[in-house]
Amino acid sequence: MVKTKSEETILSKEQAKWMFQKMVEIRKFEETVIKGTRDGSLGPFAHTSDGQEAVAVGTCAHLTDKDYITSTHRGHGHCVAKGGDLNELMAEMAGKITGCDKGKGGSLHLADFDKGIVGANGVVGAGIPIAVGAALTAQITKNGAVAVAFFGDGATNNGAFHESLNLAAIWKLPVVFVVENNQYGEFTTNKYATAAEKISDRAVGYNIPGVTINGNDVIEVYDTVGEAIERARNGEGPSLIECDTFRIQGHGISDPQLYKTEEEKKLHLTDKECINKFKGYLRRHEIIANEEMETIEKAVAEEVEKALQFAIDSPYPTPEELYTDVYVSYK
Repeated sequence: MVKTKSEETILSKEQAKWMFQKMVEIRKFEETVIKGTRDGSLGPFAHTSDGQEAVAVGTCAHLTDKDYITSTHRGHGHCVAKGGDLNELMAEMAGKITGCDKGKGGSLHLADFDKGIVGANGVVGAGIPIAVGAALTAQITKNGAVAVAFFGDGATNNGAFHESLNLAAIWKLPVVFVVENNQYGEFTTNKYATAAEKISDRAVGYNIPGVTINGNDVIEVYDTVGEAIERARNGEGPSLIECDTFRIQGHGISDPQLYKTEEEKKLHLTDKECINKFKGYLRRHEIIANEEMETIEKAVAEEVEKALQFAIDSPYPTPEELYTDVYVSYK
């Protein structure tokens, strides 16, 4: 399912620039969220996804606005990769009326239906059955859409995970299950909490394809998830992709990560870190020069800083907003 090194996919410059920019956007967004949360300009807490950018970007590179994603409590990166507006996402982090959910969702419940972002979710594993529901909608309406459920390794020990895979497999729904195995469910190592040697092995029980890949390699994610998405669009049903990765921060930004080894804490400084790894790919294939990468990084940093200022300057919702968006009307 995954290409060998000698068969490595060569991206076009346009695609490579988009992927690099999105990965940097996520990293800068998360770094700014950490700063804003600690100095009080944003919400009181956040779970960041820095270190896991390759999974979100390699996956969303195959999706359009008509496709659906569901996310997790660590969902900022998925929303950025799916095309969420940086100003609106940052304003939502601050609980402002200009946020993508009018300040009502915050970090844990980012959503933008126009972009196919069905929603992040503060409940572990709760986005998985929602993605199955979105895939059922796509199948019934024949709109050609695919749903992607992003979730962590801890969610695979929930009943919702197993029920969702079973139902999706029975009905051959156009959904791809993407596990971001960052090795820890909060503070507990996955090796302790999960009986299966590989989470992808659980696909066998539902008679669907399952594979484990390097989630820090955006090209490997792009290739593998791309095949699963194409399979889903062709009516061949769901797949389970386990992306082995790591989070730079702890469970939340106040977590000192005392349970990690010193080597684990420094992984983001090595070539194993996803942005460093992608830079190596771009240099190796002479797709984007160092100077152009630096220009992109600088421009993104400025845009994210503007987004933070937009959030700070935006007003809070009025008390009357408490009574809006409470019910959904069906046309």
